[in-house]
Amino acid sequence: MAGADYRPLVMGILNVTPDSFSDGGQFASLDMAITHAEQMIADGVDIIDIGGESTRPGAAPVSIEEELRRVMPLVFALRDCGKPLSVDTRRPEVMREVIQAGVDMINDVEGFRAEGALRLLSESDCALCIMHMQGQPQTMQHTPHYVDVVGEVSEFLRERAAAAMATGIDRRRLCIDPGFGFGKNLNHNLTMLGHLGDLQSAVGLPLLAGLSRKSMIGTLTARPAEQRLAGSIGAALVAIMQGARIVRVHDVAETVDAIKVWQAAMNPERLQLQN
Repeated sequence: MAGADYRPLVMGILNVTPDSFSDGGQFASLDMAITHAEQMIADGVDIIDIGGESTRPGAAPVSIEEELRRVMPLVFALRDCGKPLSVDTRRPEVMREVIQAGVDMINDVEGFRAEGALRLLSESDCALCIMHMQGQPQTMQHTPHYVDVVGEVSEFLRERAAAAMATGIDRRRLCIDPGFGFGKNLNHNLTMLGHLGDLQSAVGLPLLAGLSRKSMIGTLTARPAEQRLAGSIGAALVAIMQGARIVRVHDVAETVDAIKVWQAAMNPERLQLQN
């Protein structure tokens, strides 16, 4: 369990896609996306994660050109917003363009396995979030199987981190994401959530937890995606108590508030209340 002195970072999700599982189409226009980013900043977001291709289960891939068309205007519009920008992409061609435009992190659901991805990142100072996914988005939820999900995910993340460092990428630039819902069933997800501290210790890198509105929350609560706020906050707090350093969320203001209450309860003697 993490100590009470540290504050996990809140990464706000900004999908500019028509088909993401929860917010598809809501921020597809540049003006709407910028407005949403501004609201996240006002709500206390620490990192903004921009996605131009849906990786929900069953999602069809988009062309590189289409992904760039969706992402690049937003990167240019937000790069001086005062908050670090992350781009959620698995394509080196997109990584190259957004790095040149000044983003701070690349968040890759495939763990930078595409040819040339790690070499490209080694020539930059960008941070990397290495995620585990079993299979591909189109088929990953058909029959996910593990003998030891925590051990197998940990081993994959260790191997990918070692590959990154072998190309000259400093360990301090790396964080890991176990990939909730990416080739995992409900039992796999719950087992990982209960052992995030072990997983993070096994890999030895800061851990990002992305649980917001996911199908595991829907299964546990019988709620559609737009009604999974309470369940998502509960899952985020469990991840934080297991030591997650970053939580990736749709609902920034509510998550920030929940973390403030958790911190106050963990360390009340440090709380300075205004009369």
